[in-house]
Amino acid sequence: MSVQEHAVLIVGAGFAGLGMAIRLRRDGIDDFAILERADAVGGTWRDNRYPGCACDVPSHLYSYSFEPNPRWTRAYAPWHEIRDYLEHCVRKYRLGPHLRFGAALREARWDATTGRWQVLTADGRRFSAPVLIAGLGGLSNPALPRIEGIERFAGLSVHSAAWPDGLDLTGRRVAVIGTGASAIQLVPQLAGRAAQVDLYQRTPAWVLPKADRALHDWERRLFARWPFAQRIARGASYWLHEARAIPLVQQPRWLRVGEAEARRHLRSQIADPALRARLTPDDTLGCKRVLLSNDYYPALARPDVELVSESIREITPRGVVTADGHERVADVLVWCTGFRVQGRLPAGTLVGRDGLDLRDAWEQASEAYLGTTVAGFPNLFLLNGPNTGLGHTSVLLMIEAQLAYIGDALRTLRERGLRSVEVRREAQDATTQSCSAAWPAPPGPAAAAAGTSTATAATPSSGRVSPSSSGAARAALTRGPTGSNPPRPEAARRFAAATQPAVTRCWWNQSVTAAPAMWKSCT
Repeated sequence: MSVQEHAVLIVGAGFAGLGMAIRLRRDGIDDFAILERADAVGGTWRDNRYPGCACDVPSHLYSYSFEPNPRWTRAYAPWHEIRDYLEHCVRKYRLGPHLRFGAALREARWDATTGRWQVLTADGRRFSAPVLIAGLGGLSNPALPRIEGIERFAGLSVHSAAWPDGLDLTGRRVAVIGTGASAIQLVPQLAGRAAQVDLYQRTPAWVLPKADRALHDWERRLFARWPFAQRIARGASYWLHEARAIPLVQQPRWLRVGEAEARRHLRSQIADPALRARLTPDDTLGCKRVLLSNDYYPALARPDVELVSESIREITPRGVVTADGHERVADVLVWCTGFRVQGRLPAGTLVGRDGLDLRDAWEQASEAYLGTTVAGFPNLFLLNGPNTGLGHTSVLLMIEAQLAYIGDALRTLRERGLRSVEVRREAQDATTQSCSAAWPAPPGPAAAAAGTSTATAATPSSGRVSPSSSGAARAALTRGPTGSNPPRPEAARRFAAATQPAVTRCWWNQSVTAAPAMWKSCT
């Protein structure tokens, strides 16, 4: 089979991959291909379409800064509107001819002789390009916990991230396993329709009210006619969410205010003291993902919904058996158990300089300079890489910061006539050390052994957090075609200057921000 050659290859057609493609076109680079394993764009918002699925970031902040959407119908957009928005971006920026559907990445190898990435997809197609950009989606690979007997269940078993079209659970007994961000949206939709809903909870989460509402027609007309009005709305939303980093990073005692609001929210919606106690977390707000909902607690107060706090011992053909030996019969198992993050490794094999496999490089911990470049992997750029997860605002701000960084790096390659660019090991190590210094001491062996085998989107993608100072970023250099070290490129200088905690450069155009060490206050 012939090899399709391009200047740039992008893996993934979600927000990250499509945003990168738009950036390339705006920078005058039109020779690129987007490899997408599915048959449509959308990433997370193509796959997650369970009843009630919606974003938990305000709509005006959950779009590209350069492509505001005046057509949102709610303050927090439902999944199908986000998918439609991405499809609109594909049409507007004429990305269709660049898309290669059904092209799951099987293997990508750096060829030092030619200075190109040689890529093989699962369907046998071959591609080649000097630059490879992986749009890693943290919410793309559903995870199932290790529970005995999962394969023995005789009924229907579905994951929230693989919801079958047209599935009707009316009148059926449903066991929902997990109480994270998907479950709190799904359970209220099932309550009152299913004959019985059993919700299996391992640990409760902090839940705050969700400021959701329908947007008025006059608001949409205003935003469509006067885009600056929507920029103001976006800016207000941005600063409101950015302020959340203050208690998470600088003033942990202020977290008590959020906890007090969450407790008030719980008391106002759950009258039963015993049920309230089981729904009250014993960790500090912000140690894991804070959830937003107005209808989750009322659903749990219904007589046809039972909150099960006992741990699951096994799955039987008839249902779920908990540690106390009680078997609850179910017709359907719904797994709201998150995703396999594991450092956000790209699917397939990825081999860099001197035969270094990325899985081997990340065996102990996933590390990347600013979550974007990895020593030993020339001309490889990661979007949504290690330590880029945000706990207080929109991940699109991080994505756009990375787009600016990668755009500068590609311009450096062109202007200097370099064949490859690669982060120096000492720069990556300095960033890692800076991250580690902000991270609390790891748990002991006993605590580690008690952990689960999977990670969810609420969990940092490795045992390190994002850089909270620019000191570690100052040493970033490139490696030229002969292995020499020319002066630091503009890409590193600009992005290093942008990596102050909770700081943005211009929210109305190209938002540039970096995730602060927001988890250091956890105990």
